[in-house]
Amino acid sequence: MDFSNIDWEDIAQATLDTLTMTGCSLFFTILLGLPLGVLLFVTGKKQLLEQRGIYALLSVIVNVLRSVPFIILLIVLIPFTLFLVGTSLGVPGTIPPLVIGTTPFFARLVENVLRDVDRGIIEACQAMGAKTYQIIIHALLPEALPGLIAAATVTTIALVSYAAMSGVIGGGGLGDLALRFGYQRFQTDVMVVTVAILIVLVQVLQFAGDKLVARFTRK
Repeated sequence: MDFSNIDWEDIAQATLDTLTMTGCSLFFTILLGLPLGVLLFVTGKKQLLEQRGIYALLSVIVNVLRSVPFIILLIVLIPFTLFLVGTSLGVPGTIPPLVIGTTPFFARLVENVLRDVDRGIIEACQAMGAKTYQIIIHALLPEALPGLIAAATVTTIALVSYAAMSGVIGGGGLGDLALRFGYQRFQTDVMVVTVAILIVLVQVLQFAGDKLVARFTRK
């Protein structure tokens, strides 16, 4: 296979765009998904702020958003994306659907991680008179930190995949490059390179996530 005809500047720019989309989307996903996940947990059955009605409503919203395939979500959200950022193309036009697509996913992971925290820690804090927000900030989240990092790692890898998928509607990045050149122009070399970069990127992210989990796991 001949790689001499590849425009490596385009490859570099597409890689940078993918990293930008992933990084910005991850920031907003954690910003929105972490509180949502905590709220799902504390309003659940036999939890700190048990509210079955609120939990049921949030759970339905999360499940509905998670059930929509991302490629369909990209298309459905085009009017909203246009209203929010003024374009549905390129890096800016991809970030809103990425955030909306992964926030419910991350929130559910956060809820599951918090459920695994030893119930005795919460009861001990309550016995000492700690308020709900103090239990969450000073006990629950620190104790769940390794699990939260693992959840963020899984979400980041999902974002890489979604960012590549956004190339279908002109979202930019490696997915757009693979579609326009690798598929539509039958440049197999471009397709191979973009796939290889995505594989390496995912491996690096998983390795870094595993290292952070090991670093913050209490022995």
